Amino acid sequence: MSTPTKKPGSAAGQRSKLVWAVPAVLAALVVLVLLAKLLMGLGPVASFVAEYPGHSELPEGAPVGFPAWLAWQHFLNAFFLLLIIRSGWQVRTTTKPSGHWTRNNKGLIRTRNAPTKITLELWFHLTLDALWILNGLVFAVLLFATGQWMRIVPTSWDVFPNALSAALQYASLNWPTENGWVNYNALQLLAYFATVFLAAPLAFITGLRMSGAWPKKAVALNRAFPIEWARAVHFPVMVYFVAFIAVHVFLVLATGFLRNLNHMYGVRDSTDWFGFWVFVASVVVMAAAWFLARPLFLRPIASLMGKVSR
Repeated sequence: MSTPTKKPGSAAGQRSKLVWAVPAVLAALVVLVLLAKLLMGLGPVASFVAEYPGHSELPEGAPVGFPAWLAWQHFLNAFFLLLIIRSGWQVRTTTKPSGHWTRNNKGLIRTRNAPTKITLELWFHLTLDALWILNGLVFAVLLFATGQWMRIVPTSWDVFPNALSAALQYASLNWPTENGWVNYNALQLLAYFATVFLAAPLAFITGLRMSGAWPKKAVALNRAFPIEWARAVHFPVMVYFVAFIAVHVFLVLATGFLRNLNHMYGVRDSTDWFGFWVFVASVVVMAAAWFLARPLFLRPIASLMGKVSR
């Protein structure tokens, strides 16, 4: 009896790659830190960092601090993104759907064609997308109505050398001093700008292109925006969100977590424990939603919007 050989895509093969990948990443990080420290010790680089300390000046009249609506928006965005990433991964990897959902072709929305049957996992993903987009529209309106946009939209070209300076300081482990209550450093500003104004719209438009809501008979539009391009972009955008969340959470915890959590959840500039406990409560809510996001609980909700079949 011959011994079975390992397939290239087997679980054992994946674990073997991971064993080598972890020390390789750690070694690369050590080299990066040493290189950054070497650069920071050079005169011209030190002068550059002194001239560009890592943050740009905000426009006159920029708001200070965070309003309560921004704290709620932050929580809702995190809540929806967590479940969107989870359901999106399920849509991508599920081979045997837990059920199917078909929209009722009656009521306010009627179409001539028969409604398309989709998996329960895809229904959940699309529903979360719709709620996230609605929340994002509210966020955008409030952002520009209250002037908070000035904190995450570059208004000066010096944001780029300041971002490079901040990156060097982070890489050398001599992290830039900052006060997020007043102003983000330039690297944070660019990251938030890219997330809100580039990654989020890309996730929306590519997801819409792959959904049943896209007009399939619009020949010229489909030729200009092929579904293959949408599929090629949608998954990397999800990977970007995962990486952004991981780095964001790490820096929040590593750069004065009590003060940062008070900024984001307590709407105050202090170092007490209020924001921390609000954050803990939000994590409990998200954990509960993660647990409840399974077919047993999703089917009754989906049946309110259409027909659910196994």
